Amino acid sequence: MGKSDSYKDIIHLPHHQSTVHPQMSRADRAAQFSPFAALTGHEAAIRNTAERVEQERDSRETEPVWEI
Repeated sequence: MGKSDSYKDIIHLPHHQSTVHPQMSRADRAAQFSPFAALTGHEAAIRNTAERVEQERDSRETEPVWEI
């Protein structure tokens, strides 16, 4: 039995519509799968680190290089 044969008995059945629960809006359904802040403050910490690295890099570029 192939993979597509597994669902032959149910593939053409009508989609179930609950009589108890109202249908969820597309926006609400999409919100279930949207990213969330699992680590509070993580994004700010990354931003601060990036800014610090950028400042350090800029300060190295402006320092004179003395060769002997």
